[in-house]
Amino acid sequence: MTESSGDVRALIEIVAKSLVDAPDEVFVELFDDGVIELEVAESDVGKVIGRQGRTARALRALLSAAGHRARKRFSLEIIE
Repeated sequence: MTESSGDVRALIEIVAKSLVDAPDEVFVELFDDGVIELEVAESDVGKVIGRQGRTARALRALLSAAGHRARKRFSLEIIE
């Protein structure tokens, strides 16, 4: 894992913790193939996904922009 990959993982973690009611239950894991898994409390899944998936889409856009700077492709999976 490169330093920029760790920064992307931290970015998603910070944003997710600011969205949910239980920030201590936010877990972000980065895999070697560029997949980032975001796990939140069951009661906070709707807040991370948002209405019609808008918040999840915004998180993925943010991840895409950060990945573009790192010259790497990332994908976000929200674990329910």
